[in-house]
Amino acid sequence: MRSTLTLATDLDGTFLGGSDAARERLYDMIDTRRHELTLIFVTGRDLPFIRSLCRDTPVPSPDYVIGDVGTTVASGPALAPVEALEAAIAEAWANRGEAVRTMLDGVPGLRLQPTPFRYRVSYDYDPAVLDEALPARIEAAGFDVLLSAGRFLDVLPPGVAKGPTLLRLIEHLELDPDRVLVAGDTLNDLSLFETGLRGVAVANSEPALKQSLEGRPSVYHSEGAGAAGILEAIERMELLPERVT
Repeated sequence: MRSTLTLATDLDGTFLGGSDAARERLYDMIDTRRHELTLIFVTGRDLPFIRSLCRDTPVPSPDYVIGDVGTTVASGPALAPVEALEAAIAEAWANRGEAVRTMLDGVPGLRLQPTPFRYRVSYDYDPAVLDEALPARIEAAGFDVLLSAGRFLDVLPPGVAKGPTLLRLIEHLELDPDRVLVAGDTLNDLSLFETGLRGVAVANSEPALKQSLEGRPSVYHSEGAGAAGILEAIERMELLPERVT
């Protein structure tokens, strides 16, 4: 698969962030230049949310979705699972959701999110209450753990996150890594930037992400928030042959 630009972007705070005018400019640009652009949503959101978002709002439909913090991969208008990539995720998870819920049942500072994710278990957490040693305990049980935005705790299959899943999708689609731009704003986007792909941390990124990205030459820190930051990075990096703003 070939495209001039592959935009692999987080949703909340990033593709959905910024002013109404900036979002309109970005979405219009994507619609106008869709023939030369591959759009990938890389998000903690699930597929039902994305389907309703694209159906009920002006948000352009993606070509692919990496959802549920890297544990879901889907494609096409129906957002059908990409089984060739999801099989390895399911194998790594090994149907251990109930084991995670049992292990963390009653832990102070944790509140289980009600959405029944397939290959992850997610919580809201209170940083003032949560035991700092808990992530290490979860990892010792054979899982990866991700804390972000000062309120979310995700338990994931080992080795599975937004970044690694994106790299597998890029390889699967035979996309040019040099023409990929990743975009994000919270710590659950950190693995996207750790891929070494070119990236933009939008201006409204959480401080912990900005700190983690210090000194990474592949990452551009935009002056614009959300959608404006994405447009700014595409322009600065000259990822499309003509001006986008």
